[in-house]
Amino acid sequence: MENLIYFVPAAAVLGLAFGGLKASATTAAPAGDEEMQEIAGRIQEGAMAFLSREYRVLSIFVVVVAVLLALANLQGETQHPIIALSFVVGALCSGLAGYIGMRIATLANVRTTEAAKKGLPEALAVAFNGGTVMGMAVTGLALLGLVLLYMLYTMAGEAIFAGQPVMPTALNVLTGFSMGASSIALFARVGGGIYTKAADVGADLVGKVESGLPEDDPRNPAVIADNVGDNVGDVAGMGADLFESYVGAIIGTMVLGLGFGVGNGPIILPLLIAAAGIICSILGTFAVRTTEGGNPQHALDTGAIGAAVVMAAATFGISYVVWPEAGAQAMTASGAALTVQWWSVGVATVVGLVCGVLVGLTTAYYCSMGKHPVNSIANQSRTGAATNIIAGLGVGMQSTAVPTLLIVLGVVVSYAVAGLYGIAIAALGMLSTTGIQLAVDAFGPIADNAGGIAEMTHQDPQVRERTDTLDAVGNTTAAIGKGFAIASAAMTALALFAAFQQQAQITAIGLQDPKVMSGLLLGGMLPYLFSSMAMAAVGNAAMDMIEEVRRQFREIPGLLEGNAKPDTAKCVDISTTAAIKEMMLPGLLAVIAPVLVGFGLGAEALGGLLAGVTVSGVLLAIFMSNSGGAWDNAKKSFEGGGFKMEDGVVHPKGSEAHAAAVVGDTVGDPFKDTAGPSLNILVKLISVVALVIAPLLAGHVPFINF
Repeated sequence: MENLIYFVPAAAVLGLAFGGLKASATTAAPAGDEEMQEIAGRIQEGAMAFLSREYRVLSIFVVVVAVLLALANLQGETQHPIIALSFVVGALCSGLAGYIGMRIATLANVRTTEAAKKGLPEALAVAFNGGTVMGMAVTGLALLGLVLLYMLYTMAGEAIFAGQPVMPTALNVLTGFSMGASSIALFARVGGGIYTKAADVGADLVGKVESGLPEDDPRNPAVIADNVGDNVGDVAGMGADLFESYVGAIIGTMVLGLGFGVGNGPIILPLLIAAAGIICSILGTFAVRTTEGGNPQHALDTGAIGAAVVMAAATFGISYVVWPEAGAQAMTASGAALTVQWWSVGVATVVGLVCGVLVGLTTAYYCSMGKHPVNSIANQSRTGAATNIIAGLGVGMQSTAVPTLLIVLGVVVSYAVAGLYGIAIAALGMLSTTGIQLAVDAFGPIADNAGGIAEMTHQDPQVRERTDTLDAVGNTTAAIGKGFAIASAAMTALALFAAFQQQAQITAIGLQDPKVMSGLLLGGMLPYLFSSMAMAAVGNAAMDMIEEVRRQFREIPGLLEGNAKPDTAKCVDISTTAAIKEMMLPGLLAVIAPVLVGFGLGAEALGGLLAGVTVSGVLLAIFMSNSGGAWDNAKKSFEGGGFKMEDGVVHPKGSEAHAAAVVGDTVGDPFKDTAGPSLNILVKLISVVALVIAPLLAGHVPFINF
């Protein structure tokens, strides 16, 4: 069994090699004429400039936190300062994955436009190849970094952890990898969300509403910044988000596996499942094919669902080989003994897979054009922006019900068959095919950029029609991806919570304890405070962008007539500066809050904080993401041939109803692309920080003790 661990780095390297092949295929595709390449070059330059400035700031944060982690873990039974190495490696792997994904995505966009001149299948192939690079980079680097550290800490553990128990100490210091990944993810998501929405709001309100320009019009000064933002938010941001979910689920399950005390099988099982997931994701990519006039959504669904089906079968096989033959004993919440068998682990993993798919389908229903929720918002637009916003808020609130029920069902079933370990392995099951899930997500912004380049370079209408077909699918996959990320965050947070309770040596967390209730209330409040910071940041940055776009329309002669070029670089700089400046405070909030509560009120109070932030954060994230997605597609319902209201009257693009829908979409933009997606990272980062400091809290007397 011990030799099975070598399968994990091999699978990770295979994933990276496959991503390299797809990167080569992407860059080898024709990049179009000089004008197309010039526009694409400006998008890439803006995206990479943002990433460079963001990483320079984050490097300071990483160094400071690494030093503090090392100092805080100088002493203790299972503490060791080498946790700082894990933290730095986790941050570096996450940052490198974001860089690779962004680089290839900004090369794939113009090549997708050029491929669209030939046909829809060719355009889908280029865009999906670009997205596949991101999926393989995230899963390959995450798993490779994690398993190499695990092998180092366990194989050389006697020398590194002299006099300390090797496996408990190794797993404890390995949690630093998850904290490094989570830290980068939060800043990437918040910073990327602020960037993209500042540009989007400025481009929409001044360019489309005030000046009547169409989408992606080259006369709009904010249009390049808007296209840059698609990559910053939905490629680098989403990649970092799923990177840390993936890592958090693996590490949380490994820590809980240690509690069985039956050897290394339950500990290495999560690594083996993740490795199998990379191979299944690679196989799934070969099923993504379409024909001219076909439905790209069906092609993407075939690949993702096909990978999940193969993964479900593989899970049972891996569990059968690795799990102890006599089973493993777990304790339930009531104190009863539960024997966990290999098939129990397989069932729990498949429950996670199914739960993830169903949450994604539910999200698609609430956010898709032509469905009742989106149509109801579009219908309410005929009486103005206020009723549009009220309808969107209602849809978002309603959309929390079914995903919550599905998550609860997943938790109950997985716990019933395999205890707390079952919940953790279900979270990993949901994330096991992250490689292809992220490929499908990253495909969306590439297609969106391709449409923008087609519009700005005045391509044949058929080219824009093909890129719009891909973009419409991309909007749906983006909404599904956000729902998937939030559901996985809920399950991962529960796994991390259980691991925290084990590491902090807490037997019970009682609501009758005022410190626990205080922590619960503080945790419930944090997502609202965090969201307010993110929304305010978008508002402040958008005001600067709006003023700049208005200034250029006012002061550059002939700009609106198309006789002069806008200063797009100034708009890119406004978004970049605002994002870097405004991302710090929300990010620090997530790191500092659990430390203050843990050492100030105690481990039980921190447990209350984790419960509060998980419940509040997950529900608020679903609400914000789905309402924003529904507002977006309600606006798009008026574009094209117009929207036919319930009374039979068609309201075309440019009508008052369409203008009201644009306002609603502008409100929803920071909901779905800044605050909403960032909340699931807030939940996980707070859980990871709590897990990292858990050994320090075991036996610690809090500063406020009553």
